[in-house]
Amino acid sequence: MSLDDRKKLVCQHINLSWNKGCLALAEQLHSKDFLYRSSFVGHHLGSAAFAQLVQDIRKAMPDLQVVVEECIAEGNKVVTWSTLIGTIEQPAMGYPPSDKVLSIAAMAFWTLTPSNEIQEICTMFDMESFRAQLGLDTRSFSEKALP
Repeated sequence: MSLDDRKKLVCQHINLSWNKGCLALAEQLHSKDFLYRSSFVGHHLGSAAFAQLVQDIRKAMPDLQVVVEECIAEGNKVVTWSTLIGTIEQPAMGYPPSDKVLSIAAMAFWTLTPSNEIQEICTMFDMESFRAQLGLDTRSFSEKALP
């Protein structure tokens, strides 16, 4: 599989899972030892738990759209920079509903198996910007770095 094909596979996964909610189809792209890590969730998730997380977030944010801004591939790794756009209509993961359209930046590092299944996704979300958009308390970087 070419690097462009790997990028297309990752973008297809994002579209199937986050944008369309076709989680059974997205799970077919996972390896049997699939692992999801995220700054949004404090623990690792397997394939079924990842699908449940996406389902829960899509239920809370029914207008959610994920736009892939940049996609880079090298070897068996793919990196995406995405923007999540939507409104939290129901409480989700400890965050309150809001009538504001939120824009959340995310970087994800994808690892593919030699047979081009998605083995791991490690995602970092810009949570401080997200919290600021919701009007929640944020701390400057220097405050967070101090004991």
